[in-house]
Amino acid sequence: MTAPILLWLRQDLRLADNPALAAALASGRPIIPVFIHAPDEEGDWRPGGASLWWLNRSLHTLSADLERRGSRLILRASIRSSIHTLRTLLAETGATTVYWNRRYEPAAIERDKVIKQALRDDGLEVHSFNAALLSEPWEIRNRAGAPFQVFTPYWRHVLSSLDPPAPTPIPKRLPAVASTVLSEPIDAVLPLPRIAWYTQIAASWQPGEAGAARKLADFFDRAIGGYARQRDIPGVRGTSMLSPHLHFGEISPRQIWHAVAAHAPHGGLAPTEWRASKFLAEIGWREFAHHLLYHFPYTPLEPLRREYQGFPWAADNAAQLGAWQRGHTGIPMVDAGMRELWATGWMHNRVRMVVASFLVKNLRLPWQHGARWFWDTLVDADLANNTQGWQWSAGCGADAAPYFRVFNPVSQGRKFDPQGEYVRRWVPEIARLPDDLLHAPWEASTEQLHQAGIEIGQTYPAPIVDLKGSREAALAAFTQLRSSLA
Repeated sequence: MTAPILLWLRQDLRLADNPALAAALASGRPIIPVFIHAPDEEGDWRPGGASLWWLNRSLHTLSADLERRGSRLILRASIRSSIHTLRTLLAETGATTVYWNRRYEPAAIERDKVIKQALRDDGLEVHSFNAALLSEPWEIRNRAGAPFQVFTPYWRHVLSSLDPPAPTPIPKRLPAVASTVLSEPIDAVLPLPRIAWYTQIAASWQPGEAGAARKLADFFDRAIGGYARQRDIPGVRGTSMLSPHLHFGEISPRQIWHAVAAHAPHGGLAPTEWRASKFLAEIGWREFAHHLLYHFPYTPLEPLRREYQGFPWAADNAAQLGAWQRGHTGIPMVDAGMRELWATGWMHNRVRMVVASFLVKNLRLPWQHGARWFWDTLVDADLANNTQGWQWSAGCGADAAPYFRVFNPVSQGRKFDPQGEYVRRWVPEIARLPDDLLHAPWEASTEQLHQAGIEIGQTYPAPIVDLKGSREAALAAFTQLRSSLA
């Protein structure tokens, strides 16, 4: 009997366009799909609460998809290590080969190197594949042979040679897994919290491959034509919201690329001239984030630009940090974003920039505090994207916003939420204010506040910081840093 292949699934929870699965099928050998839950192997970045909820639901969906095609998912909790669990499964099944799709986080890269070498030393066949990116991070270099640190030339370079092959479809049938191979129950390995804080998150999302496909189709039907214009408006559904599906590998960037090409005829034009080029560029930013993380693996905890290690942050203020986390800062646009995050596990990208700027510049608290909070609360918590986003906002990363650029949450709200649809949805206690005062309740007169049923400091918080004064303090801190480096 032909020895089976262990298909080690990780952040590639799909059956379509799954290179490791496709290669295993092409071999004609039996396939045993395996998922090993090993959060202790994630280094400093164990999955947060929102990610664990998503993973539970995604694994349930994948398990059902496999069973409909004649296979089943073998789930194991790692007791000692993934290599120990893999060796146990190899011994139980008689498998002689392990296939997996690559991950790109520093801790995962180091673990996978060790596992690959150990299994090969055992005399086993091991192959890894790219299922998560359009280009491998180590393949992209600038003319000097160094990593890119600015997005535009990076993306131009990638597009100059990028021609992703067509994605493979979902297999109609898969080889059966012997009944003697035991699997642990998903809800035992990944139990949902006893307190169902995820109820509204669950109402907002459909984890799994089918959910990703529906989200993509809905985006094409609803918003792709106006994406360049509407993507900055948080009160409308102008973005794809595919980020968690991409992170968990329920859809691939190659699938998105070809869907865009098929949906928006481009007549042979270069991708930068496609009608949906702005949306493809967002896929490019995700690629760029992984490029940076691969080449600068210290950046989840330390600034890319080393001089920022000496930045004069304010003293840690637990009360201010807690107010920011809960959406009780007294700044409506910031509070709306933080409440959306807590309720749904997601936040509009424009608002992410606003709340991040407020934390690192107006409150002058270290960006790592924000990165940690997002890591625990976002369903799309991705180490590469999270790191790049926070370092961009703090001014210490690649292609970063200069530190002296401070997002004013009032002007941002008035520009991108002029009718207050977004703020009224998430900060209903101030909903009766007129549009011109909604983003700055403290500018309202006593009579206007009374008519709107608002008592600042009681029914809605007073601002925890003066926006003008805190901006000036942030700029002074930046000047101090520059002086110390002169």
